[in-house]
Parts: sequence; structure tokens; C-alpha cells
Amino acid sequence: MRGTTTPADDASGTLLRAATRHSGARTAALCLVTLAATGAGLLLPAALGRTLDLLLAQAPATGWVLCCAGLVLLLALLDGCQSVLVGTVDARTTAWLRRRLTGHVLAVGPRANARFGAGDLVARLVGNAAQAGTAPAARAALLAALAGPVGGIVALGLTDLWLAAGFLAGAPVLAALLRTFARDTSRCTTRYQQEQGRIAAALAEAVDGRRTIHAAGATDRETARILRPLPELSRAGHRMWRVQGRAAAQAVTVAPLLQLGVIAAAGVLLTRHRLSVGEMLAASRYAVLATGVGVLVAQLASLARARAAAGRLGEVVAEPAPAHGVRRLPPGPGRLELRGVTARRGGHTVLDGIDLVVPGGTTLAVVGRSGAGKSLLAAIAGRLADPDDGEVLLDGVPVRELAHDDLRRAVAHAFERPVLLGGTVEDAIGLGLPAPSPTRIREAARTAHADDFIRRLPHGYGTALADAPRSGGESQRLGLARAFAHDGRLLILDDALSSLDTVTEARITEALTGGSSATRLLVAHRAATAARADAVAWLDGGRVRAVGRHEELWGIAEYREAFAGEGSA
Repeated sequence: MRGTTTPADDASGTLLRAATRHSGARTAALCLVTLAATGAGLLLPAALGRTLDLLLAQAPATGWVLCCAGLVLLLALLDGCQSVLVGTVDARTTAWLRRRLTGHVLAVGPRANARFGAGDLVARLVGNAAQAGTAPAARAALLAALAGPVGGIVALGLTDLWLAAGFLAGAPVLAALLRTFARDTSRCTTRYQQEQGRIAAALAEAVDGRRTIHAAGATDRETARILRPLPELSRAGHRMWRVQGRAAAQAVTVAPLLQLGVIAAAGVLLTRHRLSVGEMLAASRYAVLATGVGVLVAQLASLARARAAAGRLGEVVAEPAPAHGVRRLPPGPGRLELRGVTARRGGHTVLDGIDLVVPGGTTLAVVGRSGAGKSLLAAIAGRLADPDDGEVLLDGVPVRELAHDDLRRAVAHAFERPVLLGGTVEDAIGLGLPAPSPTRIREAARTAHADDFIRRLPHGYGTALADAPRSGGESQRLGLARAFAHDGRLLILDDALSSLDTVTEARITEALTGGSSATRLLVAHRAATAARADAVAWLDGGRVRAVGRHEELWGIAEYREAFAGEGSA
């Protein structure tokens, strides 16, 4: 009984069909070229047989010799065209798959990284996309590989029906072997690619934490952790090659027997003068074509690898991207409201029925112990994540109903460890702006107290990011400058001041609270930061324990304990 399909299976099938359509014209040309090559290959034995009969009869055979030479030249030309088309189709399909997957991962957002991991996503985007990109060409090649045996059987029947009947008597055994091979190699290939993804994920984690590993003297231990899946990868690889080797060995055992059967039958027919010598030569060649197992095994293995890789891409594409509405934001001060927001992660309720209002133009600090859900609340407020229940409104409009561009123009984010993208420092600060002006970028840098150290760089704002060494605090200031340049009506700072010294933090906080008209949601770990906010939302146990001024809450011992390491208000 056929198993039920999963959303990932459906997504991978849809993905491959779309990828094939993207290179549809070239794929169709490749099919025609491969079929033409197969047709020429089927005509050649007949032409050779006829030429041999004429030569044995000492009859003129110049025309047939030229025909054979023409077929050989045509096969060489078609083979060259096939090689070019295969390379072109593979490259175009792979590029399309990578663009499609990259766009989807970016649309899904942080949830994609949380589910699959950065290393595994890179492995799928690079290795699996390249393997899946061979699927259209592999299908075209498989069509030709099937056309060869079918054409060989038809040619045997046209030569003499007994030849085709003798071959078909043993063909079911060959078909069963190929079916078993296709099923087993698909399973082995999927397992092999999964283990590759595990190693890539562990390697990406180690590269990201290389300083910590080196400082802890844990290089050998981390090396062992990264390579821990290697034995299983080796076993999966050996199983894959055993399956292919076993199938080839079984097929190679069966195929010569079928060929010998055809040649024996042709020999009998020759003795009875029902076949000529040339026809017997052609029959022997058609028997080889009809048992083209080696080509079939190779093409089935290639297609199985491509389908397994497409399955891994389908798992990513099946992860739904957030749907956006079409509503536009009305004019407003940036009033933020969370209504009954509940969020679960890993079966655990992190936020439970959060009700919160941030008046427009004010600063709300969100505080709480580690694991209280502060960063998740900040992500939900800016729709980097969606709640399981409840809704978030910006100036009275549910953020789920906002058009994508409206939402992203209205909300700016700064993070604890910002990722700086772009060619230069100026590009990094202006990321996401439709038309970033130098004046706006420099003003944002001054607000983030980044202008001084940027000007000390070799080429100032034009310095390449790779040539701009910076501390953790300086990276945070560049991330803050990027958020300030955005100039939205809601500014969300997710622990974006944690690496700054207290003096710089105080200056930036003062600039935020005194000179910005945006609504500010600030995840804070320092009491001094919370004290500068208009109000504080205290998270405890997934709920809002209290909302009020910092000095009002400071008298509660549990509130003070939320600021680990802080000794004063």
C-alpha cells in the first residue's frame, strides 16, 4: 500500500515541477536531443547489418557505408549538444532553486533558523540545491535510457518476433531488480544527506563560537562533536554503494543471459535461413541495447539522489511564511497594543495572555529574569514572530493585516548581536532604506554615538566592513545607527545596549527618550536603563507581573532580583 504524502513531499514535488518549467525550453531541447541520439543509436545496428550483408554478397555498399559514417558523426554531434544542454539546464535549475529557497528562508524569518539551524540550511542551500538541480536533466536522460531498451525490443520484434519473445520472457526479472534498486537507493541517499546536514550544522555552530571554544581549550572536544555523525555518514554511504553495487551485479548477471538467449535464438534462425548474417549482427546489438542496465542503474541513482535532495528542500519550503495583509497604516503616534498574546515554544508556554499598551511616543522598558520571554515579546511586537493566540495592534491596526512594506517601514529593530550586511559601513547603516541619504546616515550614527569611531576608520563611512575592525560595543552602535536611520514610528531594542559602557548607554538612552518621536520598546537588563523609561513592564512566569515607573517597582524584592549584578537603582 502506498504511504500517505507529507506537506514536505508535496512541496518538493511542486518545487521540482516549477524548477523544470523555469528551464522548460532547454529541458525540452535536451529531451529531443537525447531521443534523437537514441534513435540514431537504434538505426546504426540495422545500417551496419545491411552493409555487412551487401559486402558479403559482393554487392555495391558505398551508400550504406556513408550512411553508417553519417550516423556515427551524428551521434558524436548529438553527444556534444547533450553535454552542453545538461550543463546549462543543471546550472539554471540550481540557480533558480537557490533563489527560491533563499527567498523563502528570508520570508519565514527567524523560525527557519530555529527549526533547521544555520549550518543545515547552508548545506541544503548549497549541496542539496545543486543535487536537486540535476533532476530535470536526469529525467531527460532517464527517458533516453528507457527509450533505448524499448527501441531495442521493438527492433528485435521487427527483425523476428521470436527474438523479441525470447527477450521478454526474462525481462520481468530485470524490471523487478531495477524497481528494488530505485526504492532502496532513495532511502540510503536520504539518510546520507541527513547526516551531511548534521555535520554542517555542528560545524556552523563551532565556527560561530570559535572564540569560546578556543578560550575553553575545547578544540579537541568540539572536533569530536562535529565529527560524531561521521561513522553514521560512512555507514549510510557504504549502504548506498552496496545497494548500487548489488543492483549492478544482479543486473549484470541477468543481462548477459538475456543477450545470450537472443543470440542463440538468432543463431537458430540463421541456420534456418530466416535471418541473414547482417541481421544476426544487428540482433546482437539490439540485445545489448535492450538490456541497457548500466545506463538505467546510473540514471536511476542520479534521479534518486536528486529527488532525495529535493525532499530536503521541500522540508524548508513547507515551513509556512507569515502571510501579510493589504491594509495601510493610518497616521498615528505609534501606539502599540498587545491583546491576550500567548506564545509557546517547544511545548512550553513562554508568554501567557499578555495584555500591554504602550502609548505613542513613549518608552516602555521590558524587564524580567533570564528566560522570562522578553526577546520573544519584542519579536512578536515587531512581527518577527507570530503569537499562538492573541493579537498585536499598531495604531489600532492588527499587524497581521498590514501590508509587508508598510509594516517594515513602520517598525525598526536593533539587536544584542547585530549582523551587519553590505559592502561598506555606510551600506550597513542604510540597509533597508529605499533611498539612504548620507545626511540621514550620519545623523543616525551621531545619535548612536558611532560617528567618532567611524571617522577614524581608514575610509570613514566608505570603509569596507571586512576592513573595519570593531568591538562588540561598536558593532552594537552600528546596529543602533541602522535602527535610528530607519526612522519608523515604533523602535524595538532587544537588549541592544548590553555591550555598551554605562556612559555611552546613558547618552544614547537620553537621546532616545528626549529627541525621538517614535514609540520605544526596550528590553533592559540594567536598572539604570529601566529607570530612564517612561514605564516598565515586569515579566515574571510568562505574565506581566506589574507595569509602572521603575522607582515605584524598585521597592519589590523580586523586581530587584530581575537585575542580576545590578546594585543600585
